[in-house]
Amino acid sequence: MTPSPPAESMSDADLRAFVAGLLGQAPTKAASLFGLQARWIETPIGPMLAVAGDDGLHLLEFAERRGLPRELERLQARRGAISFGDNDVLAQTAREIDGYFAGTLMAFSVSSAQAGSAFERSVWAALQAVPSGEIHTYKSLAHSLGRPEAIRAVARANGTNQLAIIVPCHRIIGSDGAMVGYGGKIWRKQWLLDHERRHAD
Repeated sequence: MTPSPPAESMSDADLRAFVAGLLGQAPTKAASLFGLQARWIETPIGPMLAVAGDDGLHLLEFAERRGLPRELERLQARRGAISFGDNDVLAQTAREIDGYFAGTLMAFSVSSAQAGSAFERSVWAALQAVPSGEIHTYKSLAHSLGRPEAIRAVARANGTNQLAIIVPCHRIIGSDGAMVGYGGKIWRKQWLLDHERRHAD
């Protein structure tokens, strides 16, 4: 049974305890060899949870994302146990995220291993092509894929992205300019866009 998502008023310590309850407390020998490992990454706008294996980064989400328990459950069902630990991919992710928030890095090189359909992967690739400091709409993203009729499908694929910031779904807004569709909370979406505009050059 999937645990209830974190409450809006949950403290940082409670959020961490909630996520720890979903995952193993320490890496087992099997997890170290074959499984996925997780670590926290501290940011100015709240902690992020990163999950990775030797094949790349599977998940990077703000701890408050309401869909996080379901994402972790699906990932565990597909790949087995996830335990707290570290590996080279997680270390690289932390360095790059630190650089992003410092304003010294706006393009990421950490390898992605998030699973999705061919269409979802095409949307995520299109998201990564949106330059830092720019915003696009779901409609313009659909047009860039040669699928102008697929605006809702593009929006759904945008919402299934599990690599926050690295696959920059926050750069997509509504056709009317509304800040919509961000699981990490709308205020963070605005913060990230403002941050990228300041450091776009």
